[in-house]
Amino acid sequence: MPQPKRIRIGEMLVNDGLLSAEQLEAALADQKLSGRRLGRVLVENGLIDELLLSKRLGAQLGIQFIDLRHHPIDRQLARRLPEQHARRFRAMVLAKFGESGLLVGLADPTDLQAFDELSRVLNCEVEPASIAESQLLATLDKVYDASDGLADLARELKEELAPDSSMLAQLAGAGPDDTTPVARLLSGVFEDAVKARASDVHFEPQADRLAVRFRVDGALHDHTRFDSEIAGAVALRLKLISNLDIAEKRLPQDGRFEVTVRGAQVDMRISVMPSHWGESVVLRLLASGQNAPTLAKLGMSAQIEAQVRDAISRGRGMILVTGPTGSGKTTTLYALLDELRNEEHKLVTVEDPIEYRLPGITQVQVNDKIDLSFARVLRSVLRHDPDIVMVGEMRDRETAEIGVRAAVTGHLVLSTLHTNDAPGTAARLSDMGVPSYMLAASLQLVLAQRLMRTLCRNCAGEAGVSPQEHAWLLRTVGAGRADGMRTRAGKGCTQCAGTGYSGRAAIYESLVVTREIADALAQEDTTAYLRAAREQLQGRRLAHDAARLVHAGITSVAEAMKVTAEDVVDD
Repeated sequence: MPQPKRIRIGEMLVNDGLLSAEQLEAALADQKLSGRRLGRVLVENGLIDELLLSKRLGAQLGIQFIDLRHHPIDRQLARRLPEQHARRFRAMVLAKFGESGLLVGLADPTDLQAFDELSRVLNCEVEPASIAESQLLATLDKVYDASDGLADLARELKEELAPDSSMLAQLAGAGPDDTTPVARLLSGVFEDAVKARASDVHFEPQADRLAVRFRVDGALHDHTRFDSEIAGAVALRLKLISNLDIAEKRLPQDGRFEVTVRGAQVDMRISVMPSHWGESVVLRLLASGQNAPTLAKLGMSAQIEAQVRDAISRGRGMILVTGPTGSGKTTTLYALLDELRNEEHKLVTVEDPIEYRLPGITQVQVNDKIDLSFARVLRSVLRHDPDIVMVGEMRDRETAEIGVRAAVTGHLVLSTLHTNDAPGTAARLSDMGVPSYMLAASLQLVLAQRLMRTLCRNCAGEAGVSPQEHAWLLRTVGAGRADGMRTRAGKGCTQCAGTGYSGRAAIYESLVVTREIADALAQEDTTAYLRAAREQLQGRRLAHDAARLVHAGITSVAEAMKVTAEDVVDD
């Protein structure tokens, strides 16, 4: 069994020609000042690639190097090493060997003290392997989630909720930072949700359990399950910290609250709905203080980005971003605001909730409980001499009419609307009661969008297509491009929780309101309007933009088909 031994990392790298003597001298001086390990100093200062360093250490020590991105992790086996030891010694159990031996990955395989302590804690023969520290830390978060601790808290809570217990009454009078089991249980769920990059958390009471599910990259995943007996306490606690009516269990309620998770502020929007087995609760997570996106980083095609920039440069009229709930519409609006923000413009937003805080912009939070509605705020906003107004959503006729009037009278109005595609926007606004002639005079651009999951960078590779996927490509991009297109798919790994996807990207279709389209709207000629819109969008629908991402290797054909299944392709 190979044993760790002390080696001089700096000399090894200099001898291998990977580091100059001057660079080593500077790194050693930095190490002396900061107290960090030399390897970490070299990596963080950009003097050597972390994976290359780990490989060289493994080769020098005569032990194997393991790339955790592609190594299957047995969570039960890995948990044989307590989390505090794993994080303290930067180590993880990776596999078994022989009858009772364990292969243990070490970020610093030269650390003899760590090796001795790990051998003692695991009480078996240990074989070291070299692993990259950044990969290790990311994997530790997945291996040591709070599930076990949550189960213990759930059992503790269940015991306190015995028939003769006054736990529910205690909860009603508890403060926001108390240490009751239910408060600690929810804190653990919030932390897991932030680690998983969840956009929503679902608490779903059922006959025999309380299911907790996370929505990650648009897809729901089971996270954990608790005994159904604690469902009422969980719902009560969430209503309490949201300032909702804890006595009302028959009607839906909505609210919001803010928590601190891992040192960061997270805004939570809460929706409570009565169901057969109890109150179902859904939380929407919004990170406070996160940076607003920029237009250049939205990933639009060059043609659509140029159309958007031209529309906002006019300084008047209405620009609408459309799509279903959760399609990234608000993110796009903030990117436009960021582009327009300067000292010459007065920008005012009317939102529910405020998702990004932007300096230099007046942002107003809608509050229906005190009748501070979109329409009421918008009427007041127009008396504040704005140049640009952003309305979070055109929810009703009154809001839409005020927004259109503002656009007609020389303001630039940005807003969102729920429609399936760009051409359907005019019909939706007409149904809401907006006069067609005002729509024709105000509407400048409609941008429809969706969000698609992007392939995991760690496990994505070239992949063939099924007959159904090939048929979709033929219908979308034609035989010439479809037959020669190289497609990719994710295999699933520890970095993406086996899904093959990590993160999301937007796809768009952009309808510019030309003179022909405006005339058709003013004359309420639906046939002429749809004909002009379809001619403009031919070859540039949502499905075509999805095919662009497939061709670029950003997503898979299966994901493109799933997201655009109901969208028009052939015009």
